[in-house]
Amino acid sequence: MAKLKEPSRDAEGKTYSEPRRTQRVRIGMSVVIRGTETDQSFEEKTKTITVNANGCLVLLGTKVKRGQNLRIINPQTQEELACTVCFLGETRDGKSEVAFEFSEPSPKFWRIAFPPNDWDPSERKRAGAPHSHTPPTHAKSS
Repeated sequence: MAKLKEPSRDAEGKTYSEPRRTQRVRIGMSVVIRGTETDQSFEEKTKTITVNANGCLVLLGTKVKRGQNLRIINPQTQEELACTVCFLGETRDGKSEVAFEFSEPSPKFWRIAFPPNDWDPSERKRAGAPHSHTPPTHAKSS
């Protein structure tokens, strides 16, 4: 008997009928977005709102279109990936919520030490077995 997939929830608790491919993590990480807007190259520094193995959600001041191909850079590692705008959300204070999808899943891009269980296990590091520490005993002198 096939296991039915349950609807998924995002970081705010919203429910979606289609399950997410991987769980989102709410974390503000610095990123740089590069692309072309009306034949002009742009580069914008911003922070993520959420990340997952397939992409992220950011606030972006540059106007982009759904389906537009861009590049995302992790400034800590200088790693750069191709991505596509897959969602345009609310605009506030001149910036729009923009979701990017990587051209292929890349959970290591974020360098998160303890990613969710549904991210590719072969990409995760597991902590070793805990060590028990017994404090030394001191004999009382009389």
